[in-house]
Order: sequence, then C-alpha cells, then structure tokens
Amino acid sequence: MSKKPKIVHVCQSCGYESPKWMGQCICGAWNTMIEEKSINQESYKKSPTITNSLKPQYINEIKFGIHQRIDTSIEELNRVLGGGLVKGSLTLISGEPGIGKSTLLLQVAKMIAERYGRVLYISGEESEEQIKMRAVRLNALAENLMVVSETNMDIIDGYISEIQPSFIIVDSIQTLFKSELSSAPGSVSQVRECANNLMRIGKTKNIPIFIVAHVTKSGELAGPKILEHLVDTVIHFEGERNQEFRVIRALKNRFGNTSEIGVFEMKEEGLVEIPNPSEMFLEGLTSDTEGAMVIVSIEGSRPLLVEIQALVAPSNLGFPRRTSVGVDLNRLNIILAVLEKKVGLSLANQDIYVNVVGGIKPEGTSMDLGLALAIYSSAKGRQISTSKTIAIGEIGLTGELRPVLNTEKMIREAAKMGFTTCIVPERSEKKIQINEPMKLVGAKTLADAIGILFPKRNKYND
Repeated sequence: MSKKPKIVHVCQSCGYESPKWMGQCICGAWNTMIEEKSINQESYKKSPTITNSLKPQYINEIKFGIHQRIDTSIEELNRVLGGGLVKGSLTLISGEPGIGKSTLLLQVAKMIAERYGRVLYISGEESEEQIKMRAVRLNALAENLMVVSETNMDIIDGYISEIQPSFIIVDSIQTLFKSELSSAPGSVSQVRECANNLMRIGKTKNIPIFIVAHVTKSGELAGPKILEHLVDTVIHFEGERNQEFRVIRALKNRFGNTSEIGVFEMKEEGLVEIPNPSEMFLEGLTSDTEGAMVIVSIEGSRPLLVEIQALVAPSNLGFPRRTSVGVDLNRLNIILAVLEKKVGLSLANQDIYVNVVGGIKPEGTSMDLGLALAIYSSAKGRQISTSKTIAIGEIGLTGELRPVLNTEKMIREAAKMGFTTCIVPERSEKKIQINEPMKLVGAKTLADAIGILFPKRNKYND
C-alpha cells in the first residue's frame, strides 16, 4: 500500500519548509508559503546519486592536476570564467530580460560545437524555430549544435544519455520540472530538485553545463539561495537594455578569480567583445568640463578607467534629492557629509545627481576622491581638465586620504591612456615606483586635494 504523500509549506523566497502554513516566514517575507507535496522516500531511494567507492585519504596523499578547460573562443568570457569552461562544472548566468543572456550562450554554443563536438541547447521558453531564427541572425549555425524545446527533467536526462554532448545549455532553470513533485515549475522545490539533477549529470558525465536564471524586480537572482551555493560559478549581466554596452561579472567562481569582468557591445550580429574597455568608456570624454572626473578601479585583475559625472542643482522641494547610478548611495552620503563638515561645502539645499558613464558599477573605494572632486566642481562651477588629470584615493570620515590597493597598476593604465597628472594620498606618493611619464601630486586630506586641483582665485583672475 502506497503511503500518502506528505504535505509541506515551502517559502518561495528562501526555501524554508514548514508542516503548517505561516503568514510570515522566518526570513521575514510575508505570504510566501505555498503548499506542496514532498517527494516520498521511495522515489529518493530510486533516484540516482553520486557514488564514490574510494576510502577517505590523507590530504597529502591526494593527487591533483590542472582542471581541464574548454576554450569558448570568446576571450572576455574566458577571462570571467578563469581561463575557460571547466569540464563537469555547473555555471549559472543571470540578468534582466533582453540583456543578452541567450544571445551570448548561442554564440558560445556555436564556437564549442565547431571545436569540441555535440552541443545540446535545451530551451523551455522558446521553440526550435525561434532559436533557429536567432541563430541565423547571429550567424551561429553549426552542424554539431542540437536544439530541443523541453521542460520535463526526466526526458531531458534521457536525451543527454543518448546524445552524450560535450556542452549543455539550459534556458532557463525556472521552466524545468520533475513529475514527482506536484508544485509548479519555478517553485523552490522544482528549482532545487532540477538543479541537483543537472549537477549530478555534469559531475558524473564530466560535462560542463550552463543554466540561465531569472532575476527579481530588484535585480537579485530569483529562486532559493541554495541555487547559488549549489553551482560552481555565478555570472551576472550588468548594463541597461537601451545601451549598447554589456558587462558580465563573476560573483562566484570556484575555479578562478571573483569580481572579474568582461565587456561587450551589443550589435545587430550579437555581442562583440571589447578588449580595451577603458578606451571605450572614455571615448566621449571632453577636455574641460564642470562636474566630471576620470576614476580608476580594479575590476578583477585589470584596471578600468571610467568617467564619473556629478550635477549639483538648487532644490525646489523641501527635501533635497540624492540620486546615484553606478555608485553606492551609502558611500555617496558619506562623501557628501565629509564635504560639508571638513571642506565647508554647503549641500543641505542642493539636489545631487551622480552617474558613472557606460552603465558600469565600479567596486572598491579608489573612486572616492574622484567623486568628491566632481561634486565640488559642479557645486562651485569650476572646470576640470578631465583629459589630463585623474584622482585615486579613499576618503576617511575625518577627511584624510588613505591609500588603496594596486595604485601602481592603476597609474600605469592611466599613463597608457594619455593622462599626465595623478592626485594620490600623500602616504602613497612616497611608495609608488613607476617609469611612466606621470606627475604624482600627494595630498594629505580632501581639502588639500581640492586646493591642488582648484587653486584659490583672486580679484585679478576671478
């Protein structure tokens, strides 16, 4: 006699399971508990699992070698992955709808199919005809590229066993389902079980797998958090759909460096990689401008130069606005407080808008000084020679400038782009050793840096 399936209530936000319905989950989300039937114990026993007959070994006796990687023929993607696709790895790629996830994966599928053998493209959102139309537009047709529109995980498992592909793409994980579960595709239980099944296939058959995941309204990865812990690599698409530039960033990578980025340009023929992103982001840079400054940040293993713009305007409302694109709003508020307290710049009745050109989101604190100088320039109406001067440094709460990591690498990249003057913290100036023709100017505090970049006016040159 078969046992009655157990009823559980699963939170669609965090995946927490409860025998009873709750209005608020332990994660704090309201009205996210959905009734589901759990898989019975018999189906768990029948499901294949990864087995290992080896006994525990001493760590010093374990032999290891370099992971075998597959070259995707796209250098920017190889950089983000850490040198290429690792065999047996499970990679998750996320991003907003229409930003280019399927386009990039179809291009990768064509490259791998031409060099390594059969590639299986599994789509749960588009038909085979739709994928063929996009492949024709992207010139991504290949003899070994196979396409199937299927959402049943058991049938997909059979296809993989029959075809034995060298690379698998699943678009997307939220459309797959297992018949043993009564919940709808995209629920926490279905996503978790299907991802586990794909991981088992990849590890046992030594096949690299790319899975596409949706994002929420806030831009975060949709689905349970366990999905991010399960996969080996998490890649996220950044940028706006109405802009031609796209940035992919590695948020997690078990086989390479995290926070590595790859830069692409969206064209009619697909995503085109950009080997020198600094030159691209500074393409429209003007010589003397108010409220604009060039900043440098380390993205993964390479320095990146971008233009940051600030606009300070009188506030017509009772509460001044603080708007930032590409800059953390909390970091912006700290810099504004230091400008008011330590420099004497009154911003209480001013609206402030900050934007990083190109849609990129620089990480780290190396852009603090450049951002503060851009805000001061806009507030005072003073021009900056943006084509010649850059600024690197972190701003402390007391107004002092602090050194940042990889300053020498940033300065070398700026010298290659034609910049001649760099304002750095005074403590960094004495330690930096470079051969490039770059004039280094040390500043102890933010007020000193402002005095260097904006000399005081007198009655003759006002």
